[in-house]
Amino acid sequence: MRSSQLSNEGVPLKSREVEAIPTPTSKILMNDFARQWSDTAESVLSAVRRVGGSGWYILGKEVSQFEALLAAHVQRQNVVGCASGLDAIELALRACKLTAGQRVLTTPLSAFATTLAIIRAGGVPVFVDVDDYGLIDTEQCRDALLEDRSMRFFVPVHLYGHALHRSALSELQNEFELTIVEDCAQAIGAFSEGHSVGSTGEVCAFSFYPTKNLGAMGDAGAVATDNMAVAARCRALRNYGQTERYQHDLLGMNSRLDELHAAILGEAFFPRLPEWTQRRQVIAATYRAGICNPGVLVPGAPEASQSVWHLFPVLVTATCREDFRLHLSNAGVESAIHYPTLIPYQAAMSQIPHQVKRPLTRAEEYSRSEVSLPIHPYLTQSEVERAIAAVNSWNP
Repeated sequence: MRSSQLSNEGVPLKSREVEAIPTPTSKILMNDFARQWSDTAESVLSAVRRVGGSGWYILGKEVSQFEALLAAHVQRQNVVGCASGLDAIELALRACKLTAGQRVLTTPLSAFATTLAIIRAGGVPVFVDVDDYGLIDTEQCRDALLEDRSMRFFVPVHLYGHALHRSALSELQNEFELTIVEDCAQAIGAFSEGHSVGSTGEVCAFSFYPTKNLGAMGDAGAVATDNMAVAARCRALRNYGQTERYQHDLLGMNSRLDELHAAILGEAFFPRLPEWTQRRQVIAATYRAGICNPGVLVPGAPEASQSVWHLFPVLVTATCREDFRLHLSNAGVESAIHYPTLIPYQAAMSQIPHQVKRPLTRAEEYSRSEVSLPIHPYLTQSEVERAIAAVNSWNP
């Protein structure tokens, strides 16, 4: 599969129709929204009927109820629903009063939205290399902050569903007086040292893009924080900057979570999140136990992370990656790449101010070598075993 066939999340733009009960020759998909629909249709349609009957479609009780559900789940006092994960990061940075030209420490290995939000908020992204698991290297972050103590903002990403080490984030936050906006788009429900992702920084941002562990039937996002003033600014900013009806104290945007997405998330999908998460963890454990090919490295998750496995990345020799993916495809197993081009190397960044701190050695290795295997909660055990067999039968 060529990269042009993939969305910016590295998955097919829309799922192919498959039978609810897979046949031995059915394709193993990266995501299977047809199976999800067969499981959730009744509760989704119930939510749609309720919103349709209410006559209220924007910023009503469905949004408020979902915000309360999410706040309890992530143990934050305030949640502000918005239109996307991209907007959630931008709203968080603007609400924390990032000013034009301020430098923001972040990772080069993520969806482009992470950096795009920084740029849209007026910041200058500063990129630091990743560690052996693909997560931003907190030791290199400390070195970068020691070199430039004027940096006051940090956007770390809990990539692949792994939780960054909470103590490391907290130490950086305290030592350098950082405002941390955690990008939790891929890691809702993940824990580090007994604490949920999003519990360390001033603010955390979530995406409910359909492929996420908690995905909507379209774009949606949210900001979570204990800071009441930050939450109030986010609520104003998402709605044209209004502090009261027709009173605009801020230059805001249109980034409202609509009632329909909130109702579907709250009734149909959020109650299934624990089950979906557990299934992902079981699949990941099965992969880790079963994959045995000297040409395929399985990085796993950091020791301190209780991962929710949004993705299951493996590494192969860069020159063999396309051959490996072709082998999987011929065996009926889809795959994806996350992410083939590092953010600072994207063409869109050529005219945008940014900094790269030291060589991005590990990040470049991931961009050249990473392959994602299917790990959605509707995979059957036989499909997981087929995927393992396909990996193990590859001869590099």
